[in-house]
Order: sequence, then C-alpha cells, then structure tokens
Amino acid sequence: MTLTTTPPPRAPQETAPSDTVRSAGAIGLATLISRILGFLRDVLMARLFGTSAPAQAFAVAFRLPNTLRDLVGEGAANAAFVPVLTEHHQRHPEDFWIAAGVLFNLMAVTLAALAAIGWWAAPGVVRVTAPGFLADPGKFSLTVALTRWLFPYVWLIGLTALAGGVLNTLRHFTVPAYGPCLLNVAMIAGTLIAPAFPEPVFVLAVGVLVGGALQLGAQLPLLWHRGWRPGRPRRLTHPVVPQALRLLGPRAVGSCVYQLNVLVDTVCASWEMIVGAGAVAALYYATRLFQFPLAIVGTALAQASLPWLSSQALETSPARLQVSVVTLLTLTLTLAIPATVGLLVLGEPIVRILFERGEFSAYSTAITTQALVWYAVGLAAYMAAKILTNTCYALQDTRTPVRTAAAALGVNLALNLALMRPMGVGGLALATSIASGCNVWWLWRALARRLGPWAAAPLWDATRRVLWASAAMGGVCGLGRWWGQPWLSSPSSGVRLAALAALIGGSVIVFVLAGRCVGIQALRHLDRWTSAKP
Repeated sequence: MTLTTTPPPRAPQETAPSDTVRSAGAIGLATLISRILGFLRDVLMARLFGTSAPAQAFAVAFRLPNTLRDLVGEGAANAAFVPVLTEHHQRHPEDFWIAAGVLFNLMAVTLAALAAIGWWAAPGVVRVTAPGFLADPGKFSLTVALTRWLFPYVWLIGLTALAGGVLNTLRHFTVPAYGPCLLNVAMIAGTLIAPAFPEPVFVLAVGVLVGGALQLGAQLPLLWHRGWRPGRPRRLTHPVVPQALRLLGPRAVGSCVYQLNVLVDTVCASWEMIVGAGAVAALYYATRLFQFPLAIVGTALAQASLPWLSSQALETSPARLQVSVVTLLTLTLTLAIPATVGLLVLGEPIVRILFERGEFSAYSTAITTQALVWYAVGLAAYMAAKILTNTCYALQDTRTPVRTAAAALGVNLALNLALMRPMGVGGLALATSIASGCNVWWLWRALARRLGPWAAAPLWDATRRVLWASAAMGGVCGLGRWWGQPWLSSPSSGVRLAALAALIGGSVIVFVLAGRCVGIQALRHLDRWTSAKP
C-alpha cells in the first residue's frame, strides 16, 4: 500500500510510547548487568587462553551454535512467533496457550534433530566454517570436539528464546532479559575451576550447557504462573503453525544478518597467513566489546518495540506506523552515534585495560583494537537495521529482509576478499560495517515503497544535533585520554580501570550537556530509560 499524501512531519519524541521506552530501559539494564558479567568472563578467558589455539577453537565452536540459535531460536522466536502470537492473542485469547504449547512441541522436536545433525556433521561443519584450521590438525580436532560438546546448547537456548518470545508477547520482558546473566555466571564459574582440569577449555563448554539449562529453567515458573500448562507432547498441529512456518525461514534469515556476517568473518579470519595470527580470537573479543552498546541500546529497543509495532501494524494506518519507526530510529541514533565516537577514541585503552594480562599480549591488544575500531564504524547501521527489520516483521513482510540480508552477505563476502590482505583483521570488520550500511539503505527504500515517502525531517534534524554533541564529546574524550595517560598506563590494574571508568563517565556527561545545549529532544527519554526497574 502506497500513500498519495504524507502528513506533516511530527517531532518523533512525542510519539514514543512510554511503556516501550521503559521496557527497553529494563531490557537495557538487564543487558548491562549481563555484559558486565560477560566482560568479567572474557577477562578470565583472555587471561587463561589469550589468542592461543584453544581460544580460537572455542570461538569457532561457540559461534556455530550461536548462529544457529539466531536462525531457529532467538531470531525466529522474536521475528516470526511474536507477531503471530500477538495477533492470535488479540483475536483468540482463549486459545493462546494451546497455540503456544504446540509451537513449543514443534520447536523441541526440530531443535533436537538439528542438535543431533550438528553433532554428527561437526567435522564437515568445521571444515567449511574454519578451513584455515586444516593446516593445524591439533587445532582442527579440538574445534570439532568442542563443536560436538556445544551443539546441545542449540536445543536449550532455542526453547529459552521461544519462552522469552511468548513472555514478550504478553509484555513481560524482565525475566527473559536477565537470562543471559545466568549463562555468564555459569561460564565464569567454569573459567575459575577450569585450570584444575587437564583440558580447561572443555570445562568452559560444560559451563555453556549449564548456563543454557539455567536460562530455560528460570522462565518456566513464570510461564506456569501466566497460564501455560504442558500439553500433549505429540500435538504438532494448530491453525497458527502454518502461518508461523511460512514466516519462520525468511524471518530467521532476515533477522540474523549480523550473525551470518560474523560467520563469514570467521571463515576468512581462519586464514591466518593472510590476516595474521590469532585473528579468529581477536574478532571474538572485538565482537564482545562492540556488542556492549549494540545489545544495551539496539537490541533492547528492538526487542521491546516488536510487540508494539506488531499491534500497530494491525490497528493503525501506514502513516502512523511510519512516524513510530522514525521515533525509534531517532532514539537509536541518539545513543548509537556517541557510542561509536567513544569506541573510536577509546578502543585501544579499553582493550588493553580489560584484556591485556596473562596470555593476552600487546600483539593481541593491537589486532583486537584494529577489529573493534572498524566494527564501531558500523554501529549505528547495525542498530538501525534491527528497527527496520522488525518493522518488516510487524508488517509480516517476509521477502524484504531475505533479499536485503542476502545482498548484504554478498557485499560482506566480496569486501572481505578485497580488504583482508591489505587491512588484515580490520578489513574483515570494515567489510561487515559497510555491508550493514547497505542493508539499512535497502530496507529504508523498501519500507518507503510500502508505507509511502518517509517524513524523515525530524530524524535528519536530530541526527545533525547528535553529531555536533558527539563531536564535542569526542574532543573532550581525546583530551582526557591524553591528559590521563599516566593513570591509564599505571602498573596498578585498579588504577587503570578506575581511570577508564572516569573517562567514559565524564564523556557521557559531556555528551548529555552538549546535547541539551544543541537541543537534542530525544534526551528527555533518558529519564524513562534510566528509571526502568528490574
């Protein structure tokens, strides 16, 4: 449907639903706690393994089920099942839990089969995803073994994601959001006890499985309280199933373009003779740092807004939905752009202070920083892509995300091959950033054809103001890094960490003050965001 007229641009801040912003704040708070625990986990991992062969083997083995989790687990649950369940809950509330139970049965069978296939096909999977490891038989064998240990995680986290999708449909975000904290706690425990065992990296794999079981177990009592009861395990049919299955494949592909791009990066990074030794592990650590602002802002806002966008797609006009999308993009860019500037200016001290100890050497810091900086270039695009992709999902548009995701993957692969030799690991990260930017552009144009010409003047005006405030923040941040170098390079790790925290905190304050001076209206929503309760 294309509109022939477009309403006058409205300030997007006025259309932001308070409950969505507060829900995003609650998710962001949970994600912040999870990421802090994740950093502690990564610091312990870096000290124990550095960028050595076990670290690279674990990075590849853990990334494979994570990618499949996004394909058939979290991506499917949030991208395909939430809009379907939202519609069913509004129209047939008495039948909601029966439909949800059938989807649980279907997912349990599918994920069990996928985990079994992955265990059996692990050698072939590693050959395809990390072909460079074939030159080192020991590293290849270790990666295959770890992949087999970790594939059952697909079943656990897939059902966890579906349970979270059901709860999100009912506007309950808190318990699902805190699930990753349990995974990180289990992995931290595994890392702490790992040195007492002959093969420490396998203890870390056990921690992953324990964490997956804890995440699923934490959500079952809440589902029971909200009305879910285990149904007949053999029942796999329901009127919602054909609709969900029709959307499952394309929506999963469209929702995990980032994960697939990371997988392509892993394949290319395994060719260490071209991109440098330790490139796979460097990408892993850089991705973990880069995902901090991405998850706290982009993923949190996208997850909280999907049920709301799905309801709007059913109940309101395309013009109203378009204004809502502009609102979400404005909020996203208001936080994404300063985060990008912060990572560009402080990338090296962040990596060095958090990770450089034990087996994580100065060389490891250099290649990880290189990847982090080029990943940061695409941060705003990654976040915007999540909002635009979810808008397509809310409209039950299955074709657009598939087309743009496939095209973006092609761009990423071509640029990887072109940039990996001259730029090393940084070229792989830059290729991913450029591909994500292309994905955003294609999604933007496709939605304009569906909803009508974009009334985006408020978005561009807000972006201009955010750029000015971010530039001021970046200048102060750079001066602070130069002035605080003695503390950032102190022999005491506590002093270094305190200095880095003070510099980051001061940069945030500068951005907020500068933003108020230049009139960034979206900063008013920070009160709702930060006042969210767990």
